[in-house]
Amino acid sequence: MTITMYGITNCDTIKKARVWLESRDVPYRFHDYRAEGIEAGKLNGWVGKVGWEKLLNKGSTTFRELPEADKQGLEEKKAKALMLAKPTMIKRPVLEVGDSILVGFKPDVYEEAVGGK
Repeated sequence: MTITMYGITNCDTIKKARVWLESRDVPYRFHDYRAEGIEAGKLNGWVGKVGWEKLLNKGSTTFRELPEADKQGLEEKKAKALMLAKPTMIKRPVLEVGDSILVGFKPDVYEEAVGGK
């Protein structure tokens, strides 16, 4: 099973999730949004699985710093365009486990999805 974690390296939640995976010897690949961006096809797939509302982090500094006009009238197309332009608005981490994805870090959910040693 291939596991990929998406996020940014200096995020505290990412750090916690990485420690959790590594302490259980769960192999994964890390994809840094700042260095690698995010592909439209990948984001569309996630939105299809969990919805844009779950992926868009309205509490992020990046989102809060947007002009008010960009925050108004949010719907799927606009939200996806914002996340593609500034991937740091995507909730972190996004963990791809095979064909499914987990958004955010909850140890019990990770345990059920990936187990470990």
